[in-house]
Amino acid sequence: MEPPKYRAFISYSHRDSKWADWLHKAIESYRPPRKLVGLATDRGAVPRRLAPVFKDREELASATDLGTVITEALQQSACQIVICSPHAARSRWVNEEILAFKRLGREDRIYCLIVAGEPNTADDPARADEECFPPAVRFRLDAAGNLGDTRTEPIAADARPGKDGRNNAKLKLIAGLLGLGFDALRRREQQRRNRQLFAVACAATAGMVVTSGLAAYALVQRAAAQRQSARAEAEAETAKQTTNFMVDLFRISDPSEARGNSVTAREMLDKGAARIDSELAGQPAIQATLLDTVGTVYMGLGLYGKARPLLDRAVSTRERLPGADPMAKSVSLTHLADLLTLQANYATAEKAYRESIAAQSAQPPTGVQQAALARSLHGLGTVLANQGRYADAEASLRAALMLQQRAFGGVNGELGRTLQDLADVVNQEGEIKAAIPLMQEAVGMQRRLHRTEPHPDLAEALNDLGLLRESDGDYDAAEHLFRESIAMKRRLLGEKHPEIAAGLNNLALVLNDKSELPQAEATYRQALAMERELLGAVHPTVADTLNNIAFVQYDRGDARGALQTERAALRIYRQLFPGDHPEIARITNRVGYWLTQAHQYAAAGRDLEEALAMRRRLLGDKHPDVASSLTHVAILQIATRKYADALESASNAARIYSGNVGADHWKTAIAESAEGAALSGLGSYTSAQRLLVHANAILARDLGAPQTYRSLAQQYLRDLHRRVEDASEPR
Repeated sequence: MEPPKYRAFISYSHRDSKWADWLHKAIESYRPPRKLVGLATDRGAVPRRLAPVFKDREELASATDLGTVITEALQQSACQIVICSPHAARSRWVNEEILAFKRLGREDRIYCLIVAGEPNTADDPARADEECFPPAVRFRLDAAGNLGDTRTEPIAADARPGKDGRNNAKLKLIAGLLGLGFDALRRREQQRRNRQLFAVACAATAGMVVTSGLAAYALVQRAAAQRQSARAEAEAETAKQTTNFMVDLFRISDPSEARGNSVTAREMLDKGAARIDSELAGQPAIQATLLDTVGTVYMGLGLYGKARPLLDRAVSTRERLPGADPMAKSVSLTHLADLLTLQANYATAEKAYRESIAAQSAQPPTGVQQAALARSLHGLGTVLANQGRYADAEASLRAALMLQQRAFGGVNGELGRTLQDLADVVNQEGEIKAAIPLMQEAVGMQRRLHRTEPHPDLAEALNDLGLLRESDGDYDAAEHLFRESIAMKRRLLGEKHPEIAAGLNNLALVLNDKSELPQAEATYRQALAMERELLGAVHPTVADTLNNIAFVQYDRGDARGALQTERAALRIYRQLFPGDHPEIARITNRVGYWLTQAHQYAAAGRDLEEALAMRRRLLGDKHPDVASSLTHVAILQIATRKYADALESASNAARIYSGNVGADHWKTAIAESAEGAALSGLGSYTSAQRLLVHANAILARDLGAPQTYRSLAQQYLRDLHRRVEDASEPR
């Protein structure tokens, strides 16, 4: 069968064209993590990129049916994405496109992106106008291929505020297109995001230092400023009063004022924030400077809710000042954009960065202007990368790099951080061989800056180079870099810190890659203990680490320990995701399979049936995840000698897999081997032989198949040969 021409077909109302443009660019510019490229999934091997995606179409308002181009594009598309809103729900042509795609037998490959409105409100007359799902999404086709009255449970990502958000919604859709679990992408993306956010925090801190330095510089130059214009005199007075305010703020640490009580930096900061309004209402220039400074300090402490109103007010106050300094306003805009990036409010952050860049670009080129412009361009590159717009991100980061090279020369901390982020973006574009030299240059620069002294920038650069080496398959080099980075972070941060736990997870990953399973498990457990202490017992990161530990335990032969650990992860997921959820179904299905292998058949049956029912509710009857559950149910039924039931389960699984991933995929072969084992149990040896030989041949050559299934298929074939021999012996 010829592979589909398009990875996906985007259906949308023309009123949602901005969302369609964003999604089209986000998917086509996305580069799957290198470690996942080539992995066999229900959607085929994971590619290096997801292009092309079909979006553009002519206006169909005057047409009587779908145009030839649209019909052919639907036929040539592996999946369909429907942008769901009240406009889409009322669009005749969006509905027709969905119907046409369903009639191709691909209902399980339709994914929804909710951008406005509410799902499933059409039956409520008071809220019918809010419905976001088109009718063809909400109902199944009948036997004649027309829209029936049986409701569906659409597979949807939700980009609305307070829901998944744009980035997670994008990743959920991409996970569906690739046939991967959402967490498989989210964990890799989170590693990249953590590195980028660390760079943003460093830039924010640097910006705070620059702001304070500018104030101090103006104060020192007060005598010269007094000989200039009244504006210069006002700036000097602002600097003086700002300095006095900050000095007075820290007087609270004087024992005579604290009255013997210990006072935290947070308490001093809160006191200063309150005094800005009470004491400086009549001095807006000083007020704006302090709003910016204190807001940036809150941001550095991770107190984003405290920082946001202060930075918002710093920008608005500077906008109202008569004859305001454009550079001062641009610094506040950059700090605000840094915070918005940390809060994942990417669209607003991008707007603030661009406004800052425009203001800075309009000023005469000075050292201060060039450094500030480079910081804004770096921040813009970071936020574009978070949106998956890697080509635009690379261009912005290279522009920042050029300015920094011109301003700072060969060795500079900001230059090193820009190199790190540029290397990461180049890697995301699928060019790891070009990314590694950039990251090596960043590490070399940090080493020259800090020599033998530990420094957060050097530790992070070492970690980032380790991740690139691990993705490129150089496990020994990656391990060495991770260990050096962790040792440095321990000297800087102590024995317990989220950064150290993240580093330990990276180290455990590469140990697992090297098949050093005991060391990998021990390292994961060290990270787990730290995460529990720092993040609490019920946290997604804790559940993810438990899940990793369970796999290592099972690979080591500790099936009992693996079950206990996986159940602990499952309890956390159930607390985090009440009700039906794909992650709960996935882990429950795996627990059921492991219980079958441990001969705990009654418990296995309960878990496998629960997972199968949940997946059918969530995904319908033809989804590959349903086939996975049916295969495991069949394996249990074979173990308990319910061969007729096993034949039905395995045959259904093989049929679903064959329609989704093809007849020669290892997942289809697993279902086929179970089908052969069931026929063997029923005495149909010739049919069983044909299926089992074919399945074993596929599993032997497909390296993506887990060893546990290869061994099981081989056992089924041996059991068949034993039965044939027993039947041929004279009685």
